[in-house]
Amino acid sequence: MAKQIQAIRGMNDILPTQSPLWQKVEAVLRASVSAFGYSEIRTPIVESTDLFKRSIGEVTDIVEKEMYTFEDRNGDSLSLRPEGTASTVRAGNEHGLLYNQEQRLWYLGPMFRHERPQKGRYRQFHQFGVEVYGIGSADIDVEVLMLSARLWEKLGISEHVALELNTLGDPAERAAYRDALIAFLEQHKDQLDEESQRRMYSNPLRVLDSKDPKVQSILADAPNLMDFLGEDSKTHFSTVCELLEAVGIQYTINPRLVRGLDYYNRTVFEWVTTSLGSQGTVLAGGRYDGLVGQLGGKDTPAVGFAMGLERIVLLLETLELTNDIAAEVDVYVTAMGNNCLVEAIKVAQELRQQLPTLKVMSHCGGGNVKKQMKRADKSGAKFALIIGEDEIANNQVAIKPLRTNNEQQLVMRSELVTKIAELI
Repeated sequence: MAKQIQAIRGMNDILPTQSPLWQKVEAVLRASVSAFGYSEIRTPIVESTDLFKRSIGEVTDIVEKEMYTFEDRNGDSLSLRPEGTASTVRAGNEHGLLYNQEQRLWYLGPMFRHERPQKGRYRQFHQFGVEVYGIGSADIDVEVLMLSARLWEKLGISEHVALELNTLGDPAERAAYRDALIAFLEQHKDQLDEESQRRMYSNPLRVLDSKDPKVQSILADAPNLMDFLGEDSKTHFSTVCELLEAVGIQYTINPRLVRGLDYYNRTVFEWVTTSLGSQGTVLAGGRYDGLVGQLGGKDTPAVGFAMGLERIVLLLETLELTNDIAAEVDVYVTAMGNNCLVEAIKVAQELRQQLPTLKVMSHCGGGNVKKQMKRADKSGAKFALIIGEDEIANNQVAIKPLRTNNEQQLVMRSELVTKIAELI
């Protein structure tokens, strides 16, 4: 027998028993962005490698170690997208959507990073993101945070997540702080862990995000980014904080929050949870005013966020908030007799046409009463419709509850649609 082919490590199947929860999450996401007036954009999974090198930064872990990169037959270097912002900016520039315009966009789809798979972090993962272009004021920063807060409300997890906030200032302010931070880290180089030493010159702000307790104790005396901010950056950040307070969104200022990608400036944020162990961040984003120009467009202010669906699904499962997932089937139609198949198919078709939202499954493949009822129960349906020779002779249909102890009942064929509408 031929050897079975397995899925690639870190690239997981979403099975039929799992997909209803995913569908619930996706429905909440779509409804929420629709309520804020955002429009969907869909970009290719494969992009030019240079797009991610120029946007994310060549010295980031993503570009150095995690991208799936290959040469096509023409010798061009291509990569599976590791995140959605760069592709959205590329599409906006290419199709003239950004310059002197406002765009409120969202996307949803698979991303790819070659990292060590662990619970909640995979090599193929699904990311939902929001990107807004053409608005430089603090109120749009708050709008995307309000949108993210709405997601938690609709998913029922508001009390399990918390907002952390920081500002990185403008590029010149950040550059001045970067120099001061490097000078500080050089004084403690021998005390830093290997990863922090590697990042000290290439991406020193990431050292602030180190998980090493010894490094964090050293950083207690590090320069404070807030001390390097000009009045405009301070005013922008204070306005964000004031507006969040005005709409009742609680937050904590985290001066160590820097985000992992090079393109961020000013407002940065993360929604975190303590319910998933070390995988605590469930949504992250911020402002990236220089990225559009960096990728060949005209300078355009921008802000957005992204979240991994795997981690949200894991959080809902961990919190046991999956009991309200709708059944895949409402009604299971059986044909109990050799001459009953035609009538059963007609009943199923009529129910689907008259009750478009009803989920109807027809039994196929024949079998005795026991087999058909076993299949009906396995389907998860709320009711089985039994159509046998006696029912056809009397112009009736039997309705058998499958999830309660209520008695089976007979209804006239002409009243079936009305009765099912009442029961579901």
